Amino acid sequence: MGKKSKASPPQSLDLDIEKGPQCSSFSPRHHRHHKNQYASSPPLPPPPAGPDQWFPWLIPLIFMADIAIFVYTMYVNDCPAREGSRCTLFNPLGRFSFEPFKSNPMLGPSISTLEQLGGLERKLVVDNGESWRLVSCIWLHAGALHLAANMLSLIVVAISLEQEFGFLKIGVLYVLAGIGGSLLSTLSTSNGSSISVGASGALFGLLGAMLSELITNWTIYANKCTALITLVIVVVLNMAIGLLIPHVDNSAHIGGFVAGFLLGFVLLIRPQYGYVSRRYIPAGYDIKRKKSKHRAYQYILWVTALLLIVAGFSTGFAKVLNGQAIKKITF
Repeated sequence: MGKKSKASPPQSLDLDIEKGPQCSSFSPRHHRHHKNQYASSPPLPPPPAGPDQWFPWLIPLIFMADIAIFVYTMYVNDCPAREGSRCTLFNPLGRFSFEPFKSNPMLGPSISTLEQLGGLERKLVVDNGESWRLVSCIWLHAGALHLAANMLSLIVVAISLEQEFGFLKIGVLYVLAGIGGSLLSTLSTSNGSSISVGASGALFGLLGAMLSELITNWTIYANKCTALITLVIVVVLNMAIGLLIPHVDNSAHIGGFVAGFLLGFVLLIRPQYGYVSRRYIPAGYDIKRKKSKHRAYQYILWVTALLLIVAGFSTGFAKVLNGQAIKKITF
């Protein structure tokens, strides 16, 4: 009879949180030692829980506030007092009826009413020092069609952002992007008597922030290129629609988009993929080679964007208060 071939010795596992399971030779002499070692080792830390989603209440509040302000605008407008039964939808709406369609095809108030309630007009901002109009114009709308388009965009774009990043960041981003749009609109307006209203600048700011958020948090996305291409197409289509529709303040769209794009790098930065917060590590368990919270390029983008934001807003306000203007943006 031939000799029995010796079986290869069994393998045991030596766990390392960074390297994973590794094989090492097994010997009966060390069997008890390994067993006791495993018994006394702390358990593996649980996987970090996904970020809790915020309850969205600010965006619905903005939605209701914009509608309420539009209703109040139509009450102040009181078209029947000037136009009588020529007002659009006079019979069902009465005092809240719209200006004649020839005067305002957007189904809304008169230009004088928008000016009275805070519409953006370069002459009033520069000559009369009414800089508050840079903010008030964000909450006014030229008509029911204008309001409906903006509110639909607000719900589609902003609800998910508030759920992910919270009301404070999105609220600050919304207002500052709107002011950025108002600044560029004032600086690029050649006709000092034109009125600009609407939340479009703030909404384009949210689109810009979504784009910068994708760039700065690139490592945590699975389908990076697909998400980037989709978002760029959405932005381009919205810009194109603004170019095709007459009487649209495209400078406010561009100003809001640029402001939101830069603000996204500052406000919407997330930890890099693989980062584990200390609060998810059990006591007594040490993770080797722990990753930093953010990557170097995220810090660079954060600092660069913050400097550009401060410089842009400071320069814009200084030019507006001094009555200066930039060359009219042509489309």
